[in-house]
Amino acid sequence: MRTEDAPLIRLEDYRPSDWLIDTFDLDISLHPTKTRVRSLLALQPNPAGRPGAPLVLDGDELTLKALALEGAPLDAAAYAASPQGLTIHAPPQRAFTLTIDTEIDPSANTKLMGLYRSSGVYCTQCEADGFRRISYFLDRPDVMSVYTVRLEAEKAQAPVLLSNGNLVAAAELPGGERHFAVWHDPHPKPAYLFALVGGALDHVRQDYVTAEGRKVELAVYVEPGKAGRAGWALDSLERCMRWDERVFGRNYDLDVFNVVAVSDFNMGAMENKGLNIFNDKYVLADPQTATDGDYASIEAIIAHEYFHNWTGNRITCRDWFQLCLKEGLTVFRDQEFSSDERSRPVKRIADVRTLRSTQFSEDAGPLAHPVRPRAYKEINNFYTPTVYEKGAEIIRMLKALIGDGAFKRGMDLYFERCDGTAATIEDFLACFSEASGRDLSHFARWYEQAGTPTLVASGQYDGAAKRYTLELAQSTPPTPGQSEKEPMVLPIRLGLVGSQGDLPLKTGSRAYSGDGLVILDRASLSITFEDLPEAPIPSLLREFSAPARLELDLSDGELIRQFAQDSDSFNRWQALQSVATRALTTTGRAKAERSALSVTARALGEALDTFLRRDGLADPAFAAQVLRLPAPADIAREIGRDVDPDAVFGAHRALSVAIGAALLPRLPGLREALSSQRAFSPDAASAGRRALRNELLGLMALAAPAEGAALCEAQFASADNLTDRLAALAAMTLVPGEAREALIGRFAELYSGEPLVLDKWLMAQALIPESGTLERVKRLMQHPAFSLGNPNRVRGLIGGFAANLTQFNRLDGAGYGFIADIVVALDRANPQVASRLLGSFKSWRMLEPVRRRLAQDALGLVARTPGLSRDVSDIAERTLA
Repeated sequence: MRTEDAPLIRLEDYRPSDWLIDTFDLDISLHPTKTRVRSLLALQPNPAGRPGAPLVLDGDELTLKALALEGAPLDAAAYAASPQGLTIHAPPQRAFTLTIDTEIDPSANTKLMGLYRSSGVYCTQCEADGFRRISYFLDRPDVMSVYTVRLEAEKAQAPVLLSNGNLVAAAELPGGERHFAVWHDPHPKPAYLFALVGGALDHVRQDYVTAEGRKVELAVYVEPGKAGRAGWALDSLERCMRWDERVFGRNYDLDVFNVVAVSDFNMGAMENKGLNIFNDKYVLADPQTATDGDYASIEAIIAHEYFHNWTGNRITCRDWFQLCLKEGLTVFRDQEFSSDERSRPVKRIADVRTLRSTQFSEDAGPLAHPVRPRAYKEINNFYTPTVYEKGAEIIRMLKALIGDGAFKRGMDLYFERCDGTAATIEDFLACFSEASGRDLSHFARWYEQAGTPTLVASGQYDGAAKRYTLELAQSTPPTPGQSEKEPMVLPIRLGLVGSQGDLPLKTGSRAYSGDGLVILDRASLSITFEDLPEAPIPSLLREFSAPARLELDLSDGELIRQFAQDSDSFNRWQALQSVATRALTTTGRAKAERSALSVTARALGEALDTFLRRDGLADPAFAAQVLRLPAPADIAREIGRDVDPDAVFGAHRALSVAIGAALLPRLPGLREALSSQRAFSPDAASAGRRALRNELLGLMALAAPAEGAALCEAQFASADNLTDRLAALAAMTLVPGEAREALIGRFAELYSGEPLVLDKWLMAQALIPESGTLERVKRLMQHPAFSLGNPNRVRGLIGGFAANLTQFNRLDGAGYGFIADIVVALDRANPQVASRLLGSFKSWRMLEPVRRRLAQDALGLVARTPGLSRDVSDIAERTLA
């Protein structure tokens, strides 16, 4: 169905379901091509629904085998059935049961939605609307039912049978070839949280006792032979459960908690009640096959899915427009967990890098939308950085606005009041308004208004009066469907930095709420600070207290002094990022002179040299972030229009080389000081040392290619972990030549049997910024390690190429044509992966005219392809609008 034929779903059109399903019994007999599903629905009219309404159940590519009302077969005239739905024309206007038999083919389900097979394992993905591919149902999040699930399968094929809730029965069937398991979940849930897994799996397990005294069996299931890589996921699960008890007062509520890793999965993971299903890249880890980044991601995503047990499962969404209610809040919770487990400043910097590169770019393009959209044609296309990452920033701002105490009271009230319900953003905010005594109606604009606000700041110091006046103003640019914007509520954490550090903040302004927080809730504001002995440097948006662009006219010298003196780690990092960004945006404009770049390189080189000499070993993880320049794609977004990707990349490479050259005398000694003879450990401190050491390796490879290449080869040969080997490979890709190709070959040989590691190998090559990369990628598509049917392989190789600024944006348009062709080919099998890949074109309007036209032509070819899925045609339509 093309999007022009698809109905536009509007928030304003929401109405409750006409029917409710109190209990739902499923009997599923698993078979690779003919899985039989019997559903028993205990229905009743919804008092809030329309009296006398027909019963309309959702379906998607289903085959109806039998239908009975209270045990009696229904006359054919009493219903209408198609693969896409089932309607009972005149159901009894009372409680009744309906039995539905369907048959499905898991092996043919390449969409990986509903029930499918992954490497011989039966598994499900039902969010957002995948359950309708298993059985006809009221597939909407506000219909919550108590599930009992009986699974049956060949014992040899599927010795492990898992579903939601607690295991209540299991036995062999007569003959011993087949067996069954019955699972019961006492907690009502919507269909999108249903899950099953059946297959031959290994597992690791341990017992856990909650703060309330409940004994829980924790288990992580993986493919045979991989149980040794599941320990970190299990350890992360235990730690996040304890953290949620301590910080949010949330205890687990079932007797078992199972995690299953599968190799074919569209998403990162899924929070199904009591049975989380994960992409195996976010479960499997050991030093030889997972990087420090993988360990951190596993820790965070295990936590994210577990935290959904309360913020998503116990309290779910009334409708999909409220998706941010569960996702934004849960991202905030997992970020806080990771901040407590690791370095809070470093975690904040990493999160803001992600926010800017993904969500700010989304806000700046044709796919911009509010955190709570008002309408959609395909809900799968709204699992976006805006909903997730910007949604988390809203929770962070809410906490800053009302304070820690009121925030905790609001969360407690939300858990108490909304438990067991399908809630809305209004329900959520009402709890915090009540807990804090604040009117949050203006703050709620964050959920309704798209776009990234710009905060413009300037200051004036009166030396005679020892007074500093700070002028603040905000604006938000137009976005699709929203040409007029209203002022937002911006919590601005600030400080005034003097020659010896922070200066005291004394002001009578009502906008200042104390503790370094100013609330800007109008278009502009002036605030005066008294008794300042010297002209200060304003330090604004400390801890990145609001997701806004800051325009503050500080000189490079002032920013470098801020880096040296500011007490806020985030703004120390931001100060040097601002110096680099200004130089790169100036130089990155087409045909711009690079004279300013050498001046900036000297200034940054001196500042970084001093920093590394004094503090480089004090917090290596922070130092690694400080050394990392803004990404070329971020610079392109800052330029904003008529972007020449080659010029942007050239400026970025020139500045990187110059900084590396300035630091070169210090780098070998510092790398040696960061070396460790101890066995690999994934802890934050050890990971930080490796991060800095490998950042230095990359600088050396740029500044002194011959010496850097030798170091890369030596590190690859001596490394006892994937983090260091992959860093050596990545640095070597910066140095063209036979040595690079040899190392690429050695890496492939070493990891020939490790698909997840080879994904990184594929991506490292796809990101090489050279003219031959497109042909390299095409050759790699024929490599045994690659499969267009596996989402991880596609994200590694094809997604990597789409993220290659210079080669995706080739001046001949070949990069655009290549990705467009892949999107069309993928769409036939897996529309979700195809639509995400098509999102690579979201910034096409900011390109210079030649590339802009070529990108538009490629998008047009996709849009005009007959038979496109709703997922892809929706993205194409909105991107071209």
